[in-house]
Amino acid sequence: MEFKPLSGREEEIASAIVEAAYAVHKQLGPGLLERIYEVCLCHELSKRGYHVERQLDLPISYDGIAFDEGLRLDVLVENLVICELKAVDEMNPVWQAQLLSHLKLTGKRLGFLINFNVPLIKDGIRRLILQIPCVSVTLWLLNEFIVVKDP
Repeated sequence: MEFKPLSGREEEIASAIVEAAYAVHKQLGPGLLERIYEVCLCHELSKRGYHVERQLDLPISYDGIAFDEGLRLDVLVENLVICELKAVDEMNPVWQAQLLSHLKLTGKRLGFLINFNVPLIKDGIRRLILQIPCVSVTLWLLNEFIVVKDP
């Protein structure tokens, strides 16, 4: 089955996010609080000319009712790419599912789950793509691709 590719703009932003994560991790290393990495990542992206929003509250609609306190995104870049940031010893699989839900509910296609509490940042970056027309996710681990169908 063929899927719609990401736009050039989405791929450009994705590269900038990975580069910014590398820069922050190189400078700070692991072991700090999540909010420190968040503010530094946003600063790096802003320096590169990207519009970044932090701790963005977005409403959701359920059963015909709008809820203002619906979602909180850690970082939204250029209103296109969601970044969920962590600074933890072990990743919980529910965070990947959470990011997938955020992509679905916002209509975005690309998201990153970034854990800064790792010796090598390449091991802490996961890229998820909401595929069109069939709903599925591509999990990208810098060195391998895994396609996961969403039931």
